[in-house]
Amino acid sequence: MIISVSDDAKNEKGVLYLQNVLSEVFCFSGCSIKKEEGERVSLTINCPDNYLEIIRQEIADKIAETVAINYKYNFFKKNLKVQGLTEVEKEILLASLISADLNEDKKYCFARLKRLSTIAIDGVYNFRLKELRKQWEGIVECMPLVFVRSQLNDFIKFLLENKRKKAYIDGGKVYDSHYRRLKRVNLLDGDCANVTREILLSGCGEIEISGKTSEEDEYYLKEFYGGKIIFSTGY
Repeated sequence: MIISVSDDAKNEKGVLYLQNVLSEVFCFSGCSIKKEEGERVSLTINCPDNYLEIIRQEIADKIAETVAINYKYNFFKKNLKVQGLTEVEKEILLASLISADLNEDKKYCFARLKRLSTIAIDGVYNFRLKELRKQWEGIVECMPLVFVRSQLNDFIKFLLENKRKKAYIDGGKVYDSHYRRLKRVNLLDGDCANVTREILLSGCGEIEISGKTSEEDEYYLKEFYGGKIIFSTGY
């Protein structure tokens, strides 16, 4: 069975993310994945019939994640005009806004993807996810024109109040509670506070740190997580 996934070339970042995370899954199921470039970037996935439904669900889940992070990030980047924060803090704000509704956004996208075998991501976004975009527009309309550092701290601490999951930072790399590497920050732009943004996107409420972490990330993690950080021996 062939499953085809494509997107406009300007959204190549999302397709590269899909190729990366899906390749790790496919190596255990006998699937092959081929990337092609042009005006559109496409992935052609050849899947054994006995794994078809499992793989189709996995593909839908990762595409939903791409939309809920990368597309939402681009939407906010274009439409959210907030003053009062540094460029790094603006990026952290965007990551925290994405994180706030990430699971719900993913579920909404997944329900509209899970039975498809030919998926044009931009087409799904433009024609099947209009209600989701309306929600994002509502968030933009509710945001103050000036958003200062203390508000950012309060907002992130509010998001973390009821979080119970644990994430691990080891040598600047982030892992979930099952010690699977997280790479969602690759769906965002820039190269600032990457560990902090990855942690926010993970939805965790507690962190364990070992190995070296950048001074920038250490500063923001302590600022937002405070007593919810465990420092391993040798940190």
